[in-house]
Amino acid sequence: MDRELLHKVALSMMPRVNAAVVRVMSECGVCPADFFMPDAGESLSRLGLSSIPIDSERDEALFKARRELDFIDRHSVRPLFILDDDYPFLLREIPDAPVMLYVLGRADLNANPVFSLVGTRRCTSYGAGFCRSLVSDLAAYLPSAVVVSGLAYGIDAAAHTAALDNSLATVGVLAHGLDMIYPAAHRDLARRILSSGGALVSEYPTGTRPYQGRFLERNRIVAGMSEVTVVAESEIKGGAMSTANLAFSYSREVVALPGRYSDATSSGCNLLIARNKAHIFTSVPDMMDLMRWKPEIMGHQVSVSSRPLFPELDGNASLVCDCLQVSGCPMTVDEIHLATSLSVPSLMASLTELEFDGIIVRLPGARYELA
Repeated sequence: MDRELLHKVALSMMPRVNAAVVRVMSECGVCPADFFMPDAGESLSRLGLSSIPIDSERDEALFKARRELDFIDRHSVRPLFILDDDYPFLLREIPDAPVMLYVLGRADLNANPVFSLVGTRRCTSYGAGFCRSLVSDLAAYLPSAVVVSGLAYGIDAAAHTAALDNSLATVGVLAHGLDMIYPAAHRDLARRILSSGGALVSEYPTGTRPYQGRFLERNRIVAGMSEVTVVAESEIKGGAMSTANLAFSYSREVVALPGRYSDATSSGCNLLIARNKAHIFTSVPDMMDLMRWKPEIMGHQVSVSSRPLFPELDGNASLVCDCLQVSGCPMTVDEIHLATSLSVPSLMASLTELEFDGIIVRLPGARYELA
């Protein structure tokens, strides 16, 4: 048995041990094994614990950790300690990061980018359709992106399904141990996530069952491991609002899909936008501009230095690029239309193609400029 891993897992099961304590341990040169030494009192007194763990608490944590390592070995689970190199670096930044993360599956939790897509369990066709469109469009620009959600009904399931349909890795964050799936109706979805290169993630050891408080705890992982949290639909009260508020508190970007003021399922999104806690979603290019995400081609980010400025352009595409180059500043569709005399359908087709190729970028206000 891996003694180092045993002590890491046992440490995460100790009462009153959290990310702050582990960070202080690291600063003081106290390793997880030191925590379980017979003469650990002097070392632990420097950690700021309200009380020093007693022997029975440490013995119980070691017993549970041995049982957990058996499960980890049998099911090829990846245990990630908060100080490990492959622990999600974005998640490690938040003050209340989980001490231990259990990962089933192959997804890269440090992919670029990782974004979360969340919302109500009682989603409408508007919200579900948005998930399909958003993920499909982002997959065309960023085929290495990872979609994070909570494996719940509604928007969560739509987010995971959209990722699977567009060959993106997706991560389901659970509010219980990896020895079960809740809701049970999503067992097949969980299998698809794993078989497609995604992952299931939990901070809870086996035998931990879901209850309401754990879903709220789970939300900090969804928000914490993502660069941006996108809220598709949400009422004013709900798990998605919790996730969005946590992301905002972590200084992460939040984007919300606006809806009609009379629709309860959009009331939370509208409130986030009104209170300046979320950017209004207008388009995928606008969101990419907000996040400074650059389109990828064949797994590599497009950059001016890696390709000719106008590679083999002719016809309408060449006219559009010449127009933008002469202008030297962003132009609207109407301005390009007047300058080039191209028909609007032909112009829009050229703009879409050039944007997809990374030659031009779309800015807020439906303006375009050379990349």
